[in-house]
Amino acid sequence: MRRALLTLLLLGLPALAQAPEAGAPDVIAADPLQIVGPPAGPPLAGTELERCTNETSALLRCPVCQGLSVNDSPASLAVKMKHQVRELHQKGYTEQQILAYFEKSYGQFVRLEPTFEGINWLVWLAPVLALALGGFVVMRMLKRGASASAPAAAPEAAPAPELPADPELAAYLERARQLARGDKRD
Repeated sequence: MRRALLTLLLLGLPALAQAPEAGAPDVIAADPLQIVGPPAGPPLAGTELERCTNETSALLRCPVCQGLSVNDSPASLAVKMKHQVRELHQKGYTEQQILAYFEKSYGQFVRLEPTFEGINWLVWLAPVLALALGGFVVMRMLKRGASASAPAAAPEAAPAPELPADPELAAYLERARQLARGDKRD
């Protein structure tokens, strides 16, 4: 981990190599013009600025809390990041430019929703594949259980042998057959 950070610093990545602003050691101090280029949208103000600030900061993960968005986090770093998002929107940067700006500084981890590219496709497809696999396993188990618990097909009843010629013996034999079938008639 230390070697990777040292390599990044030695390579001179603009966002990491520049000194952070005073009082905010973890906030990006790099010029957005150098990272994402000139603003692609109109400068915002008023309620439109607040709406866009809230929407964009809701897409960014707080580096301190990590389970909350920058918009929801009470951490001082998240408050500073949200202020920076507001400033970028005031200058006319679009949501995509702002997300790219933070992503180049913090990495893809800063996005609450990963992009559908590279190895991130696993993040999107893994739940679907797990659900399909689980459904397949359940169906197999149900099918196997149904076939095991299904009663075996009763063999076709063999024709009853003829009754003996003696009427008294024939009556006893007929009564025994009725009892064997569960027939309780007298």
